[in-house]
Amino acid sequence: MFIVTAKEMYDMDRLAMQEIDLDGKLLMENAGRAVAWKVMGKISQADKICVLAGAGNNGGDGFVIARTLLDHNYHVEVLQVVPNDKITGDAYDHKHIYEKCGGQVVPYETGSIQMVKEADVLIDAMIGIGIKGEVREPFASLISLINAEQGYVISVDIPSGVPADEGGEPFHAVQADYTIIIGAPKQSVFLPYTASYYGEWEVVSIGLPTFIFKRLTSKGMWQLEDVKKTLPKRQLFDHKGNHGRGLIIGGCKEMPGALSMSVQAALKSGAGLIMGASSLAVIQMIAGNCVEATYSALSATDGYLDNHSDINLDSYDAIAIGMGLGRKECTKDLVKYVIEKATCPIIIDGDGLYHLSQLLPQINERTHPSVITPHPGEMAMLLGVSVRELLKQPFQYAKEFATAYRVYVVLKGRYTIVTSPEGKQMVNPTGNPGLAKGGSGDVLTGIALSMVMQKQSLLQALSNACYIHGMSADLLVQHQHSEHDLLATDVINGITDVYRTISSSG
Repeated sequence: MFIVTAKEMYDMDRLAMQEIDLDGKLLMENAGRAVAWKVMGKISQADKICVLAGAGNNGGDGFVIARTLLDHNYHVEVLQVVPNDKITGDAYDHKHIYEKCGGQVVPYETGSIQMVKEADVLIDAMIGIGIKGEVREPFASLISLINAEQGYVISVDIPSGVPADEGGEPFHAVQADYTIIIGAPKQSVFLPYTASYYGEWEVVSIGLPTFIFKRLTSKGMWQLEDVKKTLPKRQLFDHKGNHGRGLIIGGCKEMPGALSMSVQAALKSGAGLIMGASSLAVIQMIAGNCVEATYSALSATDGYLDNHSDINLDSYDAIAIGMGLGRKECTKDLVKYVIEKATCPIIIDGDGLYHLSQLLPQINERTHPSVITPHPGEMAMLLGVSVRELLKQPFQYAKEFATAYRVYVVLKGRYTIVTSPEGKQMVNPTGNPGLAKGGSGDVLTGIALSMVMQKQSLLQALSNACYIHGMSADLLVQHQHSEHDLLATDVINGITDVYRTISSSG
């Protein structure tokens, strides 16, 4: 599934009409009817429905929705929020068709507010994806009224007032219960400060050709069908060497469990061989948690790894470093050594990211793939911006960093964004608040290490890792746990059900 900006969506409509002669009125008909069918699945014929129609395509969609509901014997009226001279082009034609079919259009006036108050269902088709700045009257008052009423609110494509793109200024918007997105999700679906306005959401197709999406956007949402298509299948004569030999370096006297969780997650998710490298004291504490792994004791002082000369990096297919490593000068030297000497993909997480802020020139000089897996605080530190600023534009910031330093960025969050050095981005939809606990990131790094060593592109591998990690949490919360009691180690054990679900779903 593709993700678009407002400009990309407008360009797609334009290309569809100019290059392949898709009629704009037909696209509006497709959109309105697709939305109407979704609406019918949410309401009953006993409901009193008010469609609030604005100008442009969003208002035009509203007239098609109203006509389709009218044709199926729903009690529907249209409140036209803008003057008649604002209803032009395809929207004007569909308003005319709706009226010819017996539909009633009520012009906006003070007395019409009663329509909003009396409606059981409000269909918001007032403002589309083109809004810039604050909403004006009468929209501002209507938005406040809609949000104050108890009716079920369905927004068409985007809740009115919500910016389609990231980086928007403060806004006043409809709080939808359900949003039916047309064509493709917009960036604001995935942003912390706008996502909640959508309520429950889903996407409907209006017949735009796939090649147009591929030409105009480099962003998408990674879905189960993508996992099934790209996740390598085990072959009859495979052996452990076929699925990668990985090295995981981490752990210190205060955080031995971080290394343990990454090692367990890597093996559970399919790695052939995993070596855990840490101090002898840490290995003695964790080795019993995962007897399938092998371990390498490294030199340490006062509980922190202090010498890189005894690490052999040459025989591994991928290396992860940083989980529970500590923020000492000696551990920074270890991260620097791995960045400079490893001749395979490396994944940097946890304290490794803290050190990376001082090692950006070294990471930029690598000729083998590099992956970083920051949460927003770590990403903001690397960028030198506030977390608040980062979360306003996570797509843009992740892309700028990935392309500037030629790394893969896994920016963790409710919707984790995976970005390639070329700027291609995939959003992961799985996961729940149960993952907001210590150790969840260590588990993700272990899964990512395993995926990177399988036969798939790095972007696919990292997207699959995020999907599996989140899906494990989702299945566990559905069947065994709550979002309160879920632990990172539970997520490791839940990987079993993820693979069983993927294989059983075709």
